[in-house]
Amino acid sequence: MDSLDPHRWREFAEMDLNAAEHLLNTMRPAPYEIICYHCQQSAEKYLKGYLILCTKAEQPHIHDLAVLCKLCEKINPLFSQIMDICSELTEYGIQPKYPLEMYVEKADALNAIQDAKNLRNFLQNHAAELFSAV
Repeated sequence: MDSLDPHRWREFAEMDLNAAEHLLNTMRPAPYEIICYHCQQSAEKYLKGYLILCTKAEQPHIHDLAVLCKLCEKINPLFSQIMDICSELTEYGIQPKYPLEMYVEKADALNAIQDAKNLRNFLQNHAAELFSAV
């Protein structure tokens, strides 16, 4: 993946979100932890895509969505509106990848998918150029 192509970041973000929905709808038992992880990854890639779009620079190799959201907020103060979403999804970035003590239920997975979609919708409204054809 071209690390400075914001549209590729968006495409990968969409693949993560689609994968989360696919796992929820087709796999039994549904792997809720992995679904939440894909939602966090989707949000992370959307935010990094936005940052690359605006700065034309490589982004930090961090997974904390709140930190990424604060970087976005420096460019557009409206990003403060999605800080709660970012904070909620951040916890799924590390723990679900490993067999740690994290209990995730269906409601958590549904909320994570909705949060990722809300973040995507926010970006579609406030950074439409990220979603334009390449």
